[in-house]
Order: sequence, then C-alpha cells, then structure tokens
Amino acid sequence: MKIHVKQIECAGHGQCAALAPEVYELDDDGFCAVEDLDVPAEHEDAAALGAASCPAQAIEVIEA
Repeated sequence: MKIHVKQIECAGHGQCAALAPEVYELDDDGFCAVEDLDVPAEHEDAAALGAASCPAQAIEVIEA
C-alpha cells in the first residue's frame, strides 16, 4: 500500500497524525509532512484509518 497526501488540499486538521502517528507526521505549522509513502504492512490499517479521518480528503490510498 502507498499513500499520497495532496499537500495543496491539506488544511492542517491533524486527524491523520492523531489517529495514526506511526504513519503520519505533522510539520511545524500543523500540516501533514508526508507526501508519498510506501506503508509497511504492519501499518496499513493505521494508514487507512488516518486517510479516512481526513476532513479535507487530502490523503489518497493506493493499493498495490
């Protein structure tokens, strides 16, 4: 699984990092610092949860 964060759409709500801190990291301004990431198998559920929680729908999950 891969994730892609559409940086221009990220509104800085931080829900992704709140629910899946092992996958998502916020920058100093509170926006998602992750852009493209190959998610390790053990973190796929967390990555999907973080993506689903994004109010701006800025995170795309790409199934391999």
